[in-house]
Amino acid sequence: MTFFAFMNIGFDAKRAYHNNTGLGFFSRVLIRLLAGHYPEHAYYLFNPKPGKSFHPEQPNIHEIRPSKALHRVFSAAWRSRWVTRDLVRMGIDLYHGLSHEIPAGIPQTGIPSVVTIHDLFPEIYPEQYKPIDVKIYRAKLRYACRHATRIMAISEETRGHIIKTYDIPAEKVRVIYQSCAPAFMVMESEEKKEAVRKKYALPEAFFLHVGTIIERKNLLNICKAMNQIRNEIPIPLVVVGNDGGFKDKVAAYLKEVQLEDRVYFLSEQLALAGKRPFVETEDLPALYQLATAMIYPSYFEGFGMPIVEAMAGGVPVITATTSCLPEIAGNAAWLADPDSPEEMANGFRKIYTDAIFAATLRQQGLENAKRFLPEVYAGHVMKLYQSIL
Repeated sequence: MTFFAFMNIGFDAKRAYHNNTGLGFFSRVLIRLLAGHYPEHAYYLFNPKPGKSFHPEQPNIHEIRPSKALHRVFSAAWRSRWVTRDLVRMGIDLYHGLSHEIPAGIPQTGIPSVVTIHDLFPEIYPEQYKPIDVKIYRAKLRYACRHATRIMAISEETRGHIIKTYDIPAEKVRVIYQSCAPAFMVMESEEKKEAVRKKYALPEAFFLHVGTIIERKNLLNICKAMNQIRNEIPIPLVVVGNDGGFKDKVAAYLKEVQLEDRVYFLSEQLALAGKRPFVETEDLPALYQLATAMIYPSYFEGFGMPIVEAMAGGVPVITATTSCLPEIAGNAAWLADPDSPEEMANGFRKIYTDAIFAATLRQQGLENAKRFLPEVYAGHVMKLYQSIL
């Protein structure tokens, strides 16, 4: 492996600057970690238009936007194709497509590229998406997987899907587990946690679910599990996540079984109170650490970041037996069939009533979270870069 004392590394930064969900967090965390742990390199963030979600302060991070009038008008085309001219002009040594895409024509520039593939859900579960979106996602995924120099998969589950679906040589695909933001690995003070409790009017004790309210996140079955323990465990469920089109179905079930007062939709409550309807990023670690347990029994995920975020803060986790979730949770979580509210309810009961078991899960979770330490993550990514230059 050749070591380069200095590299100009380019990134597709659209989601870093414009996305406030998983792909945006992934992009921002990785860029900041690389710039902090490897300050000898320069990091160029190719962003098609001004954004408000990212404000990096490291001096070796540089935002690049389209300079030509035509490119500014057709910023999507600049990002997906024309940006290659800027990569060559600026002497970029390596380009990283952070979420499923690389620019068309980049192989012809001679610039090596890495693409991160988080999942192949549009290929595997096309019924979950609009037909036009499936067509677009498939085209971008296929092109990126076939033409990138290396593919960075975020789990063994995703790696297997890539190799099988696109007939990609196994040696081209590397698994590099993500890390959560370093703030989640800091144990918050009691003062900070109480301040966050008051700020968001949180109950004294609660179970927590974090994720956009869409069908595959499985909130409906979580609510069915809550219904099973309604007369045994007197604490509610707090849901952190915006409606992705599935909330009406969940709300109808809660109304049917008269459980509305036991499920607290935090974004909705904040909006009703005239506040911004989302949790401030800096408050999320304390919010996790206030929870009795975090439940995340998704049907399918590319990684399952809330599992790591919760475990890093010493919070017991209930997750699913499916997809990559057991891979990420290791032996440190209560695993439940995502189709079984009974198994989820048993997890709630065990954690709530058995203090020794809950303490064991906390300790195992903290140990498991070490697999995803920021410095480990950044080191693996940098080694991947260096291996292809």
